[in-house]
Amino acid sequence: MSSTVVKNNITADIFIPKRVFIEPAALDYELGIRLRDHFRSAGIPVTVTGSHNRVTGIPGQTAQEAFVEAKRTLVVGVRKGKDFQTCKPSAHYQLPLVTGCPGKCEYCYLLTNLGKKPYLRVYVNIEEILERAESYITHRLPEETVFEGAATSDPIPVERYTGALKQAIEFFGQNRYARFRFVTKFTDVDSLLDARHNGRTRFRFSLNAQPVIKNFEHGTPSMRERIAAAGKVAQAGYPLGFLIAPIMMYDGWQQDYSELFEELNRVLEPHYRHDLTFEFITHRFTQRAKLNINQLFPQSRLDMDESKRQFKYGQFGYGKYVYPKEALAEISQLFQLHLAKHFPGAKVEYLV
Repeated sequence: MSSTVVKNNITADIFIPKRVFIEPAALDYELGIRLRDHFRSAGIPVTVTGSHNRVTGIPGQTAQEAFVEAKRTLVVGVRKGKDFQTCKPSAHYQLPLVTGCPGKCEYCYLLTNLGKKPYLRVYVNIEEILERAESYITHRLPEETVFEGAATSDPIPVERYTGALKQAIEFFGQNRYARFRFVTKFTDVDSLLDARHNGRTRFRFSLNAQPVIKNFEHGTPSMRERIAAAGKVAQAGYPLGFLIAPIMMYDGWQQDYSELFEELNRVLEPHYRHDLTFEFITHRFTQRAKLNINQLFPQSRLDMDESKRQFKYGQFGYGKYVYPKEALAEISQLFQLHLAKHFPGAKVEYLV
């Protein structure tokens, strides 16, 4: 469930769960009690569950129904594991504040990672998680440690409920030996604009051509809404980054991606471009992902014709279908042209 509100000329999709499950242990924390009381007062059913890892009670007779209902489900738990997952090459470690995302992007890799009912999960023991982050930072001194806050999630949609992202931003803002980064497709950013980030958090937005968003990124804000939110974040002094992914080739793709860069150029004032990064990822898929996508989105128009792709083994030992080298070169040429024209000082992290 979502509602649409207008703030400062930005239309933001606000995540409102249809149902909430909460672990008993979460009620030992102030945030857990606050979340329970908030959702109950809003008339949203709150059910106690034994574990945030094994939740029963999400309806759905078919795979499609279960998927949609899970995207409307919030689970509140306590993160018990002490170790953080690594997050190479973009960061040293994942910062586990949130799992999942309310968006229903057809191509999302989480379709194969979070099971058939990919519910959203938040953790209430934020202080303990940040204390563990501190131990990782201390262990690597005097080297700097980078943490990624959106490896398996989009943390923005639940931020209005938990405040976890702002707490993490201010934690890293006070630590000279660590940096934080995360990425979002969503625009509900107002609560983060006054955070004491001290330039140590890179706030990144996932963008795409508007037809790609319309056809495949269901339940997410438009390209222009995301860029408008990025403009607000830039004014708040955050180092800014853009992840353009997955880049798709189709009739008219060159013009559509050109419009994306034109809109970025229109919104971002010159003095907000001194520390700008771009990440470019072209569309790719695995056989497993294709099976899942066809099951969840039987009418999908995603181009997953293996005969038009090149098979490539990934770093995790499985194969995927990517654009051939000639297509990748064409994408690179177009994007480099727009970067040279509008953002000549930006850093390109990668184009794959």
